[in-house]
Amino acid sequence: MKFIILSLSVIALLLSGCASNKNGSSRYSIKNDHGPSSPVDVSKIPDAVPKVEPRSRGGNKSLYEVFGKQYAVLDASDGYRERGGASWYGNKFHGHLTSNGETYDMYEMSAAHKSLPLPTYVKVTNLANGRQVIVRVNDRGPFHSGRIIDLSYAAASKLGMLQHGTARVEVEAINPITWNASQTVIAVGQQNSALTAGSYLQVGAYSAEVSANRVANQLGDDFIMSAYVNNVERESGKFYRVLLGPVSDRFEVDNVIEQLTQRGFMGAHLVDFP
Repeated sequence: MKFIILSLSVIALLLSGCASNKNGSSRYSIKNDHGPSSPVDVSKIPDAVPKVEPRSRGGNKSLYEVFGKQYAVLDASDGYRERGGASWYGNKFHGHLTSNGETYDMYEMSAAHKSLPLPTYVKVTNLANGRQVIVRVNDRGPFHSGRIIDLSYAAASKLGMLQHGTARVEVEAINPITWNASQTVIAVGQQNSALTAGSYLQVGAYSAEVSANRVANQLGDDFIMSAYVNNVERESGKFYRVLLGPVSDRFEVDNVIEQLTQRGFMGAHLVDFP
């Protein structure tokens, strides 16, 4: 009987030492959480980059309980958007395991959330100053009334909320597939500054920049030539030319025009830039 009592005591001790919520103190050598001992410049720490990932094996139990309260994990993050309080956690938890089994690094762009699947990428906006960050949710919490997300030290610093400790934010889930597609379109539009003097094939001219970017993105995937969106001001207004090039070989020009015509882009012709 003594042996059974001892075994149960050992088991209870192990369970208390493996508590996964961040509000327990048994796992941590630091009593009160804080940031680095000296200021750290986090401005060069990049935001998390959304990518398609499988659900983590840990931290995604459909229902779980903390402090006697049950929480449900969402089936998917699509369409999630919520406003509420944000807090942050730092040195006390630095180097410890997150709910999905990764190691918490307060200098990475990560966060904890009570119900989003792990991992999920979210855009967080500080509603007081408009600052935005993208973080990867890989932990559970915060288990405090009125708070919807717990941010890493780096993320909180970039949002300008370290001094107050909390902030009112908007949290919006990111679909990695559509997000990456939109970033590709933006990247094509940013190639305007790379235009050099020479001859280009003008594929079309559009009144809406988003339409020009979409075409340029499509052509950039289909042709070896670079695709550009060139902004042009006229008395009648502003329009956006989609250019391919630069080109120098007449045979190449005829060949590309034929391919463009087959794809439904009629009337492509040579123009000089600038």
